[in-house]
Amino acid sequence: MKALSVYILLFCLCSTASAQDLNARVQVVSPRIQSTNKHAFQTLETAMKDFLNGRKWSADEILPQERIDCNFVLNITNWDGSSTFSGELQVQSSRPVFNSTYTSTLLNILDKDIDFTYTEGQTIDYTDQNFQSNLSSIMAFYAYIIMGMDYDSFSRFGGTPYFASAQNVVTNAASASYKGWKAFDGTINRYWLAENLNNKLYQPLRGLVYDYHRNGLDIMSDNAGKGRKVIADLIPSLSDVDRQRLGAMFPLVFFTAKCDELISIFSKADPQQRIQAMNVLNKVDPANGLKYQAAQKN
Repeated sequence: MKALSVYILLFCLCSTASAQDLNARVQVVSPRIQSTNKHAFQTLETAMKDFLNGRKWSADEILPQERIDCNFVLNITNWDGSSTFSGELQVQSSRPVFNSTYTSTLLNILDKDIDFTYTEGQTIDYTDQNFQSNLSSIMAFYAYIIMGMDYDSFSRFGGTPYFASAQNVVTNAASASYKGWKAFDGTINRYWLAENLNNKLYQPLRGLVYDYHRNGLDIMSDNAGKGRKVIADLIPSLSDVDRQRLGAMFPLVFFTAKCDELISIFSKADPQQRIQAMNVLNKVDPANGLKYQAAQKN
């Protein structure tokens, strides 16, 4: 009987572990909040971590070592002392590069439209069918975005079902009064990120993400020159990405994640290849122009 109980316990533990797709590290900070009792922030942090890591976001069986590394840093800027919170959320995710210890950033985004209610000790509920709370919708949205970005980097357009799920979160949340879920909330928000990732107009950039990682970065440990050449050949196509369109958020997300990495890749290239790459990047990503210009000179 005791042996049977141990077996059942081990089975439950294995089942729980297999249900996890994300390896999410969560941090709740509140430097602006003048309060000596911030226990609510600690319980919120734990609840967010349990929510992200305890749910099954993918239809595939993901091994523990395959879980996607990601970071959620919630900066609370306003709190009513009870259950109403607002602030900013930094979300980052990365994927390993084949046959190396290097991890490549896929997502690095700051969401400034964070408002929600949470009661200390509350279970965070979520369903794909309808809107439950803004906190759970925000976390589910970014969980699906993280899954989609990861899958896109390993198989061409592999992230499509996850981006569709993110779009479904947006659709459900649009009925609520919270910011970030609607087209008229601005051009840098969750609505436009989901719109871009599901829009055929940006499929070339999604395809580039796959080639960049699988045919470029993933072969650089074996043949750095060949991998760099693949990436160099991809860069001119970035000029075809329409960044003038209203809500062109996906290109912004791509360059935010990849700017420093691209500079590092071409820092070891021959001068001609480096200058050509930096010239194109300077034109298509003017926000980081000073970085590309400095890399070009070096």
